[in-house]
Amino acid sequence: MSNAATQDGRHADPEAVTLSGYEIKPLYGPKDGQSVDVAHPLTPDARIGEPGKFPYTRGIHKSMYRARLWTMRQFAGFGSADDTNKRFKYLLENAKGTKANTGLSTAFDLPTLMGRDSDDPLSEGEVGRCGVAISTIDDMHRLYADIPIGEVTVSQTINGPACVIWALYLAHAKERGVPWTSIGGTLQNDILKEFHAQNEFIYPPEASVKLVVDTIEFASLHLPKWNSVSVSGYHIREAGSTATQELAFTLRDGMEYVEWCLKRGLDIDSFAPRLSFFFNSHNEFFEEICKLRAARRIWAHAMRDRYGAKNERSWLMRTHVQTAGCSLTEQQPLNNVVRVAFQAMAGVLGGCQSLHTDSMDETLGLPTETAVRVALRTQQILAHETGVHRTVDPLGGSWYVEALTDQMESDANDLIREIDEIGGVVGGIHKGYFRRAIAEASYRVGQEMEAGDRITVGVNAYTDGNEDHQVEILQIPHEVETTQCQRLAEFRKKRDAQAVSTALSAIRTAAKRDENVMPYLVEASLARCTLGEMVNAMADVFGRYGGGPEW
Repeated sequence: MSNAATQDGRHADPEAVTLSGYEIKPLYGPKDGQSVDVAHPLTPDARIGEPGKFPYTRGIHKSMYRARLWTMRQFAGFGSADDTNKRFKYLLENAKGTKANTGLSTAFDLPTLMGRDSDDPLSEGEVGRCGVAISTIDDMHRLYADIPIGEVTVSQTINGPACVIWALYLAHAKERGVPWTSIGGTLQNDILKEFHAQNEFIYPPEASVKLVVDTIEFASLHLPKWNSVSVSGYHIREAGSTATQELAFTLRDGMEYVEWCLKRGLDIDSFAPRLSFFFNSHNEFFEEICKLRAARRIWAHAMRDRYGAKNERSWLMRTHVQTAGCSLTEQQPLNNVVRVAFQAMAGVLGGCQSLHTDSMDETLGLPTETAVRVALRTQQILAHETGVHRTVDPLGGSWYVEALTDQMESDANDLIREIDEIGGVVGGIHKGYFRRAIAEASYRVGQEMEAGDRITVGVNAYTDGNEDHQVEILQIPHEVETTQCQRLAEFRKKRDAQAVSTALSAIRTAAKRDENVMPYLVEASLARCTLGEMVNAMADVFGRYGGGPEW
């Protein structure tokens, strides 16, 4: 990269380089980082602290991976529910023998992510293509058939219709006789980042956040092991943000949910311990490690000092990390195995609680079984052959790491204060703040690539071998969509039409009265309402959002 300038344009060190808007010096020593204007009056030793103790810079558990490895969570979803069920079982079988817990992360196809049934005219050509197609409780039964959902944690990567998908899952668990108190998992359910980056929103921001609060409240009452929202910076980073923007925007999104829950009248310690976070692990190795360390510290102070949480578990930031899909290249895809390995190690050295490793072929299509196995084996090699688990926070105390952690914390807090001043996250969405900031950061990276200041192997340098076709590509046959739509038609024929109508009316009434919709969505799922029908019932009340004039 080019020579550094500070954020106001002054070159502080002609040999430094810039990284996410701040400069990286050629050498660090014991005095570095002590002059950073952090948001709390702690000495450097107190800022670093001890693992398992406030402010959790070195990790949220005293013994970290010495006691238990991170959860190895693999993302899967394609074709029909039956296809994905087979992949789930394959992953569970291949994870046997590890000391880590194994979790399943579910990827849904685009129609499902947008709250549409598979036979919706707008779904044509997309059913099962980039994830699994789920429209009904019967689909949910087939998706998790013979999987012990009371023992295996399940993550569901969905946002706009998250409350409906969750209701279908809870209804399916009820029909299987699995108590809600025993099931653990995570609903991504972070609608705010959809307005920033991913565009899979349905309702206006205010109604969308209301539904997230509904799920948080429902989980606090009925599902003690379930994380009702995973505040996600991953997609913000994938859209082109800097690491510091990812850090600040994600944490402020989390604070926004907290503030809306407090307005609802919820006690902060009744729900905060079950909030979780989801970060990207990109190519800049130390930056990613420091981002996670800074995130824990910012969140701990926010929960204790800004919102007054008393329970220490409310101060903890539990973090899932996924390697950076946007960093993978179509050119020389075998090189992606190396990228993923380093990104995964950064996540572990940063202290994540669970980890997903991308497959090398994801830029070409849905992952094949071979690519998925390599991704899982990458985690297992990291866990059993590198020794990273033998001591807690092995990089703690590094002059560079601590100075960079302090700098990222300070810069992220500046952005958080800026968001506060424009009316919080929802206010910032209406003003177009987040989209502009991410677009500008992405544009700068593009300029660096074109100028050759940023090298991506196989893309703008070292391109020999790009013509080789090195990996198999998974194909989804059109029959998946045909069969899914036929099943959906049969499903509708067999159900009680009056029960469906009554259940949908109850959802509309609850939405009009500003009640928690979750109990009504579960009952509608049991009555055999479809995903699209439940989503549309709420849209009748909340309306649909197409963005404002700033977009």
